[in-house]
Amino acid sequence: MFRAPFFKVAGTALLSAGLVMAQGAAAQDASAAAGSDVLLELNGLADADAGGCAVTFLTTNRLPQGLQRAIWQVAIFNTDGVVTALPALDFGALVAGKTRVKTFVIPGTTCTSLGRIVVNDVVDCTAEDGSDLRNLCLSNLATQNRSNIEFGI
Repeated sequence: MFRAPFFKVAGTALLSAGLVMAQGAAAQDASAAAGSDVLLELNGLADADAGGCAVTFLTTNRLPQGLQRAIWQVAIFNTDGVVTALPALDFGALVAGKTRVKTFVIPGTTCTSLGRIVVNDVVDCTAEDGSDLRNLCLSNLATQNRSNIEFGI
């Protein structure tokens, strides 16, 4: 009789410790995203009227200066894990502190055939003063995902 409550208490303590660790990891992820200079979020997928999959992204420029142009290349994988496209997502100019939402259509595919999207490279990330910030726009990039497929760096 004594052992049952002990194991129950130990199991509860382990469960509580696991929840605390999971909450800590979630808070750490949130603070990492909050501390990053640029945020890129996969916001949603919808079948396009003209065919293809309309993929909606948002980006937030948390840099102290604006960007003349911001372009990320992503790798589009199907559900079998095969790369099917390497489109460049051109967000244009990004004002400091501004969030921009853009939808890009991936032709010749359906949203249900998409399995994963990975940020592959930075094509362009030029500051207002003309300086090249490609390294900063990749190394200090945080990703978020609100879709039902994998997304990240």
